[in-house]
Parts: sequence; C-alpha cells; structure tokens
Amino acid sequence: MLTLAIMAILVTVAVPLVQVSVQREKERELRTALTQIRDALDAYKRATEQGRIPANIGESGYPKTLEALVEGVEDQRSPTAAKLYFLRRLPSDPMSATQGLSAEQTWNLRSYQSPPDDPQEGDDVFDIYSKSDKVGLNGVPYRDW
Repeated sequence: MLTLAIMAILVTVAVPLVQVSVQREKERELRTALTQIRDALDAYKRATEQGRIPANIGESGYPKTLEALVEGVEDQRSPTAAKLYFLRRLPSDPMSATQGLSAEQTWNLRSYQSPPDDPQEGDDVFDIYSKSDKVGLNGVPYRDW
C-alpha cells in the first residue's frame, strides 16, 4: 500500500512537469516560426527596395501572400531570369488547434496599412501572428508574440 501511495505522489508531480515541458517546446517552435517568416518578409521588402522585385507606385513592397516567399519571384536584375526564394517551406503555427489546414491558413495576417493595435488583413502581408487565444508561460497571449 505504501508503494502505491509513493507511486501516486510521483505521478502527481511528474504529469504537470511533462505538460509544461510540452508547452515550452511548442512555444520554442512558435518563436522559431515567427522569426523565420518575419525575416523572410523583411528580406522580400529589401529585395523590392533594391529593385529586384517589381513594385507599383503606392505599394508597400511586401508580398501579397505568404506563399510568395516559398514559390519565389523573378529577379528583375538577373540576366537569366532567376527566381528569388525567401523560405524553403512555410512553417505552420504550432499553437493552431485546427488540423488539415495549409501552413498559410494557420496564421493571422496583418497588412502594412493596418494599425498595430488592430491588425487586419489587406493587400499585402506585413506581419503574422498566431490565431491561438491561449496565453504563454510568460503570461503574454500567443497572438501578441
């Protein structure tokens, strides 16, 4: 009986530690995905400013979709019409609760024209954020990361 009691106490202590460990790993994946996509968005913008990607007057210079970062765009300065690629693959939001969606559909998008306190989709993709309503271990909602 004493052995069972000790085992029950150990399990009671171990389960929350495992849950926190799993959540911490998902948060690390979220941080990595956000960094990769945001770096790619910035690289796309720099390529537009350098004249390597055509942009019309009045456009922000950011891609129209996240898929453009993976599919690539033609380099205007390349004599061989080479493509510029910014991501090998688009990471999914690890906090997304829905299964079966494409990686692009797991993220909320913010256009260049939308205010930071009320992000909205628009003609381009300036930033991304998680669709999750959950709060991270640090007390900050995932959508504010």
